[in-house]
Amino acid sequence: MQSLRELLQAALMEDLGTYGDITSRAVSAEKKQAVGRCIVKRTGILAGIQVAQQVYDLIDKDVKIDIHFRDGDVCQAGSVAFEVYGNAYTLLIGERLVLNLLQRLSGIATFTRRYVEAIEGTGCEVLDTRKTTPLWRALEKWAVTLGGGKNHRFGLYDQFLIKDNHIDLTGSVSAAIEAVLRYRTEQNLSAPIVVEVRNLREIAEALRYAKEIDRLLLDNLSPQQVARAVEYIGGRLPVEVSGGITPENARAYAEAGARYISAGALTHSAPALDISLKIQPLQ
Repeated sequence: MQSLRELLQAALMEDLGTYGDITSRAVSAEKKQAVGRCIVKRTGILAGIQVAQQVYDLIDKDVKIDIHFRDGDVCQAGSVAFEVYGNAYTLLIGERLVLNLLQRLSGIATFTRRYVEAIEGTGCEVLDTRKTTPLWRALEKWAVTLGGGKNHRFGLYDQFLIKDNHIDLTGSVSAAIEAVLRYRTEQNLSAPIVVEVRNLREIAEALRYAKEIDRLLLDNLSPQQVARAVEYIGGRLPVEVSGGITPENARAYAEAGARYISAGALTHSAPALDISLKIQPLQ
């Protein structure tokens, strides 16, 4: 897996290509010193400040950053998150990558906080999913935690998640669970086991393995259906719900008895936080 430094370097090269920033070169930006002010234009949770520092460090170690807000801080519209000082060409070539990361990650953190606030006091937790931008999963999942959410499995290797496709391939919930239990023993693994169930029959089947599995996943059910399922489960296993859950309906699912809410929207549909970087020459 590529390190963050390698990913940032690749992202910079994607922007610079062979010739660099031809517009900034044309106006002789490299001959001037400048300051860039990062302005948050909509209130939200900041995420990506330390990554922005790494971007500028990659370009030019002489760049100086004066940070006013840290990752995870609530930043009001109009606030200056940081000021960056250095060669104008350096600031200009880093501008888009820095803003892309800040807007994306802050958007995720801010959107996650909406879910967390919606279910406050219920004891339910908000989880992310693997529906992330390829290669940027670690950053996006980190942004979720800054918004108050928790990380679901990071990949296909750190949790057994028996879904409908696995059940259909093996023929039944029991067959899929048995196969996973055998494999986990044979490979000497300790990864938790989560089982997706679609109806009361499958719930009953999965509950026979309540001592061996970790939780049940109810997908694409209404809050009323979830409440009936939770009552049937009777506390024998924690319940996770997913599918079409929004900040507006999250509380209904939490109050129906869900212990966890997982939402792909946290990372695939979070609106970017409006942030700009205004660069001006130093006198």
